[in-house]
Amino acid sequence: MKKILFFLFGTLIVINAQKKITLDEAVAIALQSNTSLLKTKNALITSKSNLKSAYGSLLPSVGASVSANWMKNYKDSLDYNTNNASAGISGQLVLFDGLSNIYSIKQAGNELESAEFALEKLKQDVVFEATSLYYEVINAEKLLKVREENVKYNQKFLETIQERNKLGAVAIADVYTQQVQAGNAELLFIQAQNNLENAKSSLLNYLSLDVLEEYIFEDVTTTNSGSESEVYIDEFGSITNMVKNALEKRKDYQSKQLDVESAEDGVVIARGGLYPQLSANYGLFNTSADAISNLYKNKTYSHSFGLTLSVPLFSNWRTDNQIQFAKVNVMNSKEDLRALERSIKIQVKQGYLDLQAAKKQLDVSKKNVISASENRRVNNERYNLGSGTILDVLQADKDYQQALSDQINAQYRYFEYRDRLMNYLGVLDYKKFE
Repeated sequence: MKKILFFLFGTLIVINAQKKITLDEAVAIALQSNTSLLKTKNALITSKSNLKSAYGSLLPSVGASVSANWMKNYKDSLDYNTNNASAGISGQLVLFDGLSNIYSIKQAGNELESAEFALEKLKQDVVFEATSLYYEVINAEKLLKVREENVKYNQKFLETIQERNKLGAVAIADVYTQQVQAGNAELLFIQAQNNLENAKSSLLNYLSLDVLEEYIFEDVTTTNSGSESEVYIDEFGSITNMVKNALEKRKDYQSKQLDVESAEDGVVIARGGLYPQLSANYGLFNTSADAISNLYKNKTYSHSFGLTLSVPLFSNWRTDNQIQFAKVNVMNSKEDLRALERSIKIQVKQGYLDLQAAKKQLDVSKKNVISASENRRVNNERYNLGSGTILDVLQADKDYQQALSDQINAQYRYFEYRDRLMNYLGVLDYKKFE
């Protein structure tokens, strides 16, 4: 009795030491620590800096300079030194460059917005991946319980056969057969344990958590019926409407549309090299003297202003090359957009069909469990009455275990395919987890 109490006390300590992670917490952690997501957020800083730099091209440049010269001269057997120093503030303002600066701002703005849309789509992907990995852990835990119950059942059945063999009611061959079956049940239990640990490691690694830590995961498959998602999906009425909605909501599709606009802006920017460039040059302040220390003593100041017109006559076909490169970029961007549109259509269609098949399989698997359970009960009774064989019992038990496993896997696939379709439609919510 003391050993049992000690074991129970130790078990309670282990359970209390474990950390609990809910589905919402797992998704929130993924949105905060996912490596790909963090890198994309960091890249967004560069896009914002590019837009700021593009706006800077509209502003005048200002620079300050200070110089000093010393020369030694020889003339008529005489030598003397000449000193000169100057300081000034000057700058330049581009007045016209073929609208390249204007379209550079527009291009940088499109690229920034495209990057923001891409970040939103990545967040939706992270939500789906974290949810899928979480469901996989719950699925593995349920399968482990099935294997555990199977070990208990076969061990108890083995004890029953051994007792009946002692009474001469069954042959020793039945004992050996059941011993093998009990051993196989224990092996399946160990394999289920390994599968569970692998599923936990995959989830914890995705969440950037320590895989050596012990965590408890909440079973949400019993409370998360997904009825709201099903109603949302059923409202479309047809796959065509689903695709139309996906093209309107998908952030990656919107990002690709902006990439096309950005590429088209690149053509205008490249063509700017064909036009004259007009710039204003100005000297706000300039002074000179025979030494740096005398710059402000001589009171010699000057200001200047001028216009510079640069007309491109021949650039060794560099401008033409840039224009052609920009046009090819437009064609490739449009092809990427069309490819993504085709991919979205395939994803939505296949995702909807997979969800319907998973829903049907879940319904069938529930009925199979009821049927297999009844079949196992009948075969057990027949064997106990001596009208059945142990092979019938073992086959019935095997069918029952398979039916239970199929039901658990079917439930997991249903939740996974439902969330996947929501992601394909571009409506998987991530903001509630941030």
